[in-house]
Amino acid sequence: MARKKQDELSSETRQKNIDDQVAAFLKAGGEIQEIPKGKSGIAKGNNTRIGIVLGSPSAQKK
Repeated sequence: MARKKQDELSSETRQKNIDDQVAAFLKAGGEIQEIPKGKSGIAKGNNTRIGIVLGSPSAQKK
């Protein structure tokens, strides 16, 4: 159902939603790390993934 609701939104509305989510993430102290083109998302040797964490920072600490 969530997918259908998303499809009903205009591309401008979807982009505004993404922009709002990014702004909220940054305001809450989140940080965006740019991974250079061609670099793997997995750190060498320890299989640690480099990526994003969705949700509030306080929810991740539990």
